[in-house]
Amino acid sequence: MKMHAVHALSLVMLMALGSASGLAADKKIDIGQREYQSNCVACHGASGKGDGPVAQVLKVQVPDLTVMARKNGGVFPFARVYESIDGRVQYLAHGTRDMPIWGNTYKASGAPEHDDYPYNAEFFVRSRILALIDYLNRMQAK
Repeated sequence: MKMHAVHALSLVMLMALGSASGLAADKKIDIGQREYQSNCVACHGASGKGDGPVAQVLKVQVPDLTVMARKNGGVFPFARVYESIDGRVQYLAHGTRDMPIWGNTYKASGAPEHDDYPYNAEFFVRSRILALIDYLNRMQAK
């Protein structure tokens, strides 16, 4: 009799663990969206249309990020967006740099507190930028 109770309890615990892990799997983190909300909303706004709360005090007009593909013949301008976000390479022909250099910011924030394991700062920076670009691509007006 006790053995049946133990098996029943084990079954209930497995079912509870299975449903808990199922709930955790349903809550997927959108890294690109989180990057956008953390670093871009202030100027570009939640909708990406350039209407963030800081936009009105800037000396330059904040671009509408939802029409980048449309303005580029229907093709999302991946390389240009990457270079704009990374910002570590400044091209004289592009004029002044109005946007923060997020590549340096990401690199500094990703530095490990402990150096007893290998760490690739450039990989960390690129992965955050690529996640953000993916989110921006999904924001494009249809």
